[in-house]
Amino acid sequence: MGFENFGTVSFTAEAKAADFIAYLEAGKVMATRCRQCGASYFPPKMDCPRCLLSDMEWFEIKGNGKLSSYTVVNYGPAGFEADAPYILALGEFGDGIQIFGRLSRDIEEKDIELGMSLMVSPVKLPDDRIAYEFRRT
Repeated sequence: MGFENFGTVSFTAEAKAADFIAYLEAGKVMATRCRQCGASYFPPKMDCPRCLLSDMEWFEIKGNGKLSSYTVVNYGPAGFEADAPYILALGEFGDGIQIFGRLSRDIEEKDIELGMSLMVSPVKLPDDRIAYEFRRT
C-alpha cells in the first residue's frame, strides 16, 4: 500500500517513505534517522536534508511525549469540512522528534493542558484509510 490511503485526504499515491503506511497498518508509528549524521525526522524522510545522504533507518516512536501546543479547528479546509471542529496538536517526543497531528476526540478541550503526557498511535479512519493521533496517557 502506498500513500493513497493515508489520512483524510491524500494527494499522492507513491512516496519514498511508503513503508510508513505499512508500519501504521502494523500498529507502529515510525520515524527515520540518518545513519551518517544522526538527525531524526518525523514525518519520515528517506533523504537527509542535513547531510544530503540517503542512508536512513526506521525507528519506532515509543513512550510518552508532552503536548507543547494545540489549536481548535472550527472551519476545516477542503476535504476536512465535515470533521470540524477538531483539535490539532504538537507533541514533543524523544530523539528531538516533534509530531504534528490530531488530538483524539476522546480528549475534551476542557481537559487539555500544555505539558500533558501524550502517546501517538495509529488510528483507522472510514473507507479503509489510516492515520495517527495523540491519546492521553
